[in-house]
Amino acid sequence: MEKNPISRKAAERWTNQKIGEKSPAMSIQGRIFIARHGETVFNVARRMQGNAVDTPLTRLGFAQADTMGSALANFLGTHQALHLFSSPAGRALQTMAIVAEHIGANWHDTVHDKRLEEINVGSWEKRYYADVMAEQGDILDMGSGLFSVRPPGGEWYDEIAARLQNWIDETAHIRGDRLVIMHGISARVLRGVLLGLETDPRWGAPIAPNLPQGSMVMIGGGEEKIIHLAGAEE
Repeated sequence: MEKNPISRKAAERWTNQKIGEKSPAMSIQGRIFIARHGETVFNVARRMQGNAVDTPLTRLGFAQADTMGSALANFLGTHQALHLFSSPAGRALQTMAIVAEHIGANWHDTVHDKRLEEINVGSWEKRYYADVMAEQGDILDMGSGLFSVRPPGGEWYDEIAARLQNWIDETAHIRGDRLVIMHGISARVLRGVLLGLETDPRWGAPIAPNLPQGSMVMIGGGEEKIIHLAGAEE
């Protein structure tokens, strides 16, 4: 069973809510460190993972998590307690375990929250990108790296922003810094919401620029700082 699962009423509320409907929006107290999980076997194979598939990290994925953990530990210096939050996906929890070890945190204290999950890709789940594109044509906006077509039976960016805003609102009482391990698209939306970026009319949500897998950022006071940028060390 997930730790601190959201209630059914709460789930219905963020599923049906559009970003901006809840006013005034709450904000996070303290700094928030955000990272995407390490590379997985599905990432390498160019298959869509979604949320029902638990795919393991590759050796590179473990190395990315290790590097992010080391960078975070160096940034924090002497031990500072962080509140741990993660998507319930196995790949995110694997990444959290490695990062947490570096900073002396207890992985078992991690709160698993479904609102931090990746975009729901509906019937595309487990399928190869190439196969879907062979059937439906271009489904990606190459400039942004985002889906340009709504996944059948899946969700769109405004729905992701709504559930993430709900997470922000319902955890706003927590004081102190937090570490969040999540996913590529959902992390970009969370960063966009926290940074107060303008809603992009193409996506119906504020979306931050993409970062290489294996990168970690910190947001505090409305500003973003790179803790580790994958590839910058090469």
